Amino acid sequence: MQFRIAAYGEVRDESGRVLLTRRKRAGREAGPWHLPGGVIDHGEPPKRAAERLVSEHTGYEVVVGAPLEAVAVARRGVHTNAIVYAADVKEGTGHGSGESVEWVEPERAAAESHSPFVSACLGLEDERLAGAVVKAPQETRPVPPAKAKKGRRRRGQRFGAYGVVADGAGRILLARIAEGYPGGGTWHLPGGGVDFGESPRAAVSREIYEETGQEALVGDLLNVTSFRHRRAIGPEGYPLDWHGVRAIYSATVPDPSAAQVVEAAGGSTSESRWWDAAALDDLPLSAAVEDALQVVDLKNLAAQA
Repeated sequence: MQFRIAAYGEVRDESGRVLLTRRKRAGREAGPWHLPGGVIDHGEPPKRAAERLVSEHTGYEVVVGAPLEAVAVARRGVHTNAIVYAADVKEGTGHGSGESVEWVEPERAAAESHSPFVSACLGLEDERLAGAVVKAPQETRPVPPAKAKKGRRRRGQRFGAYGVVADGAGRILLARIAEGYPGGGTWHLPGGGVDFGESPRAAVSREIYEETGQEALVGDLLNVTSFRHRRAIGPEGYPLDWHGVRAIYSATVPDPSAAQVVEAAGGSTSESRWWDAAALDDLPLSAAVEDALQVVDLKNLAAQA
């Protein structure tokens, strides 16, 4: 099985038409509509990738804004986690490389052949989107690459989904990273890697339960962050060029209980706990928590619980 990370741009004009592409086929019927974008390069921030790829595919220079949603497609042994960003045209010709570029009415795009990422953009149900497929019977999670040959550094890439989880009292739910794992001993957002055939939203719900024992309601996609650690240490002690991308969601727990780790012993989470906001200044927090607290008002999130 193979895991990939992709970034796309949802570009609309004043009348609501969507900027789409499709391959030119000489003497043949036109192919399906595609959302401009594609697979990101190793170490490339997804937002920057969306800007580059939309420009390459459409000929328009765009300004990429906030992430709108994270979705996934799993087929033929390949699972693609994709972030769809809002984007606006700044300038350009509208002539992509080897593709037909057109502003398309949503109704027309929905009626004609289109990719599952176009369905995600238009809010259409699509059985090709992950969550509507049967999971692979073998190992389902991305695994670190095998040890590289001497003198070479292997690359690893991982897409994870995490939650900023609050209850009605305004407490935040955090999970502590077990010793022996990167960031061991720090308090982190509950979450983890997306399984094969699983949507990011389903993944964050599952991971919150496994790491804390709480049944959470997953809300909006708050942010997508990425990092690259060129000299990470792999699970067997060998050097690894590591690229991680995190989709961070808001989540609430209407009926909270004492947090506890539910997943099997020996995992990456040693304990979990509800924390009052005032106690966070004295905790060793992961960078993901620090970033999330800059964009989330826990009081507003608590009001939704």
